[in-house]
Amino acid sequence: MNNREDEFQEIYRAYQPKIHRYLVNLVDEHEADDLTQEVFIKVDHGLDDFRGESSLSTWIYRIATNVAMDRLRSPSFRRGSKDKSIEAGEAEISDKNAWTGEKTPLVEQQLYRKEMSECIHDFIGELPENYRPVLVLIELEGLSNHKVAEILGVSQGTVKIRLHRAREKLRNMLMSGCDSYWVEGNEFVPDLKDYLQEVYKN
Repeated sequence: MNNREDEFQEIYRAYQPKIHRYLVNLVDEHEADDLTQEVFIKVDHGLDDFRGESSLSTWIYRIATNVAMDRLRSPSFRRGSKDKSIEAGEAEISDKNAWTGEKTPLVEQQLYRKEMSECIHDFIGELPENYRPVLVLIELEGLSNHKVAEILGVSQGTVKIRLHRAREKLRNMLMSGCDSYWVEGNEFVPDLKDYLQEVYKN
């Protein structure tokens, strides 16, 4: 391998897991597999022109965000997501937790977890396009407001506003659209991050 190929392979190993996780939380796992490959094809093609005006991670997350937003705007995305959610719902009736892979002693616990996860994921999917990346980057990826502002090409003030509105909108949607017996005990204040990570942990 030459130095150029070595450089790309090093970048791929360092960032592929992070970008895949990010895309899973923006779209879904099936879409994320394909989109992750698309992101790194773009990284490979653009690496020679990368001038270091931003950090490498910022540049890669920006590419991933743009790829995800293009997919979310695609007319086929919503239809395909609905079809896959039906199939997933049929497949998840098993003796393992769908998120952790651990054995669950009671079917009721599994159904409870499945209902909670689906409700949250559905409503995150209903957030406006400009709210969703901010929420995922900060609450799940743990990036700073400054870093997210660089990735999205907006001011830190805009990031703060979008994050606040995303949190409020998501919480209101959950309170009105999900069963109150679990939402009321897990309101998204003050620690949305821990709760979302618990729902989406691998």
